[in-house]
Amino acid sequence: MESPIIKKLVNYYREIFNSKPLVLRSPARVNIIGEHTDYNEGFVLPAAIDKAVYVAVEKREDDQIILHSIDFKDKYEGRVSEIKRTDKHWANYILGVAAQFQKKGYQFNGFNLIIDGDVPLGAGLSSSAAVECATAYAINVLFGFGVDKKTLALMAQKAEHEFAGVLCGIMDQFASVFGQKDHVIKLDCRSLEYEFVPLKLEGYKILLLNTNVKHSLASSEYNTRRQQCEEGVTMIRKHYPEVKSLRDATLEMVNQHVKGNEVIYRRCKYVEVIYRRCKYVIEENTRLLEGCEDLKKGDIGALGAKMYRSHEGLSKEYEVSCPELDFLVDSVRNKPDVLGARMMGGGFGGCTINLVKETAIDGLISELSARYNKEMNKELTPYIAQIEDGSSVVII
Repeated sequence: MESPIIKKLVNYYREIFNSKPLVLRSPARVNIIGEHTDYNEGFVLPAAIDKAVYVAVEKREDDQIILHSIDFKDKYEGRVSEIKRTDKHWANYILGVAAQFQKKGYQFNGFNLIIDGDVPLGAGLSSSAAVECATAYAINVLFGFGVDKKTLALMAQKAEHEFAGVLCGIMDQFASVFGQKDHVIKLDCRSLEYEFVPLKLEGYKILLLNTNVKHSLASSEYNTRRQQCEEGVTMIRKHYPEVKSLRDATLEMVNQHVKGNEVIYRRCKYVEVIYRRCKYVIEENTRLLEGCEDLKKGDIGALGAKMYRSHEGLSKEYEVSCPELDFLVDSVRNKPDVLGARMMGGGFGGCTINLVKETAIDGLISELSARYNKEMNKELTPYIAQIEDGSSVVII
């Protein structure tokens, strides 16, 4: 049965261009566990979800590019021969992808593209990657280029670097393209090797709770964390030259060569901070790998317990949480209907991800919404998510 969003998109396209388009989708993602491990060349465990960006596209005979955003009620017009950044922020995600095809030597005519979706903006579900991947998938199918999925994901990532100006990792785009229903993706951020691990939430669902806050610390502190991790690696490499990133380090190395010099460690608060950052990243990678083994055994409860420990590390050791996120995780910690919860994403706001018994979701949302409003003086926005397939053609 055709979804309302697809029907709206096709009707909108027909009204403007008086023809039937090709429709494709690329989903948003969640990350079950493995936060701030990507830029340390570690592992992440994302999954595509049932919130997606949809594009309606069609070739043109000329070299014009005509873009419409239903959500922003905005339009962009340009030419294939003159693709460049624009002051229309939403259009840059699309144009950046088209530019990547050109950089790889692919030639194509103009195209019409209308975009819409049901990915909540600002919730940390990576709507930007969904836009980029939907565009990459669309151009690839529309012009028959036959580019493989991994290359499409990398092109989408490069588009965000160059046209949106965000130096993101590969996780979001990879999950959007490669997602598989009822599975998470164990992705090695160094080699891009990946494995599908089953996640069958029988009787449980993923509940995302949006704090509706985004503290201004986020971008500057993100860069600081990267730098602190690199400083930790530098300390360790003096003794273990083979260590290229925290991915290669062990807790023993960190204890010995970051925390190990007790005189410096006691006197220098900053060294103690670097120690905590490194310790968190190494332990998070271990939690993820062990969590995958839990999933293979069908032990969702064990994975949930690791999610709680992940949040503790993010809050106390990596220090990227905030009062609102901590409040939401603490509020569900001892509830038997919630297997696990943690903050998700870069931090300082955004969503918590919770594994909740399906029959308890409505009551939990009602209770937490009232308490969150009272304690934090903010509205809580819930989203129920299911794990779905990655990028696909919807209508030919």
